[in-house]
Amino acid sequence: MNEKKRITTPFTAEQARLLRAGDAVLITGTIYTGRDAAHKRLIELLDAGKPLPCELRDQIIYYVGPTPARPGDIIGAAGPTTSYRMDAYAPRLMAETGLRGMIGKGLRSPRVAAAIRDHHGVYLAAIGGAGALLASTVRSCEMVAYPDLQSEAIRRLEVVDFPAVVVLDCEGNNLYESGRRAYLDFVRAQQGGER
Repeated sequence: MNEKKRITTPFTAEQARLLRAGDAVLITGTIYTGRDAAHKRLIELLDAGKPLPCELRDQIIYYVGPTPARPGDIIGAAGPTTSYRMDAYAPRLMAETGLRGMIGKGLRSPRVAAAIRDHHGVYLAAIGGAGALLASTVRSCEMVAYPDLQSEAIRRLEVVDFPAVVVLDCEGNNLYESGRRAYLDFVRAQQGGER
């Protein structure tokens, strides 16, 4: 893998255009947390023409439901959740609020991939099962909205060198597809070489 690219928030379209599927990145700045229950409420606010509880233009949402923080800690374990649960909401948030990036794990729908291309965004994957490591990059955690949702509330995190990998870029490249092809090509080459 190439050298890690450093990105900061606010995360602009210009920054997004420099990233390609497969790039390892380190994120520094503000990112917001939110899962499906919070996303549903954001869409309800858009439907009602009401302001959102936070500015999403050129921001990144991390699909995470952190565990409660132990005494003295800023946040509990903060590993990514499966992203497809936000697929119904992500395209509209990108189109109407200027949301630029999303962090999670797993596949995204063709509709989300199209929104990423159309609105010059990226989808990044964080490592599942590494919640304690990811939490160690968090320097502050502030409740923003929906405390009744507990772990699924919207929080503002300040992070330093949060590690992620670009899965979908604004050129339409998909690491899950290109990585699979590269692996299958490697296996075929190995099998051909054994004859």
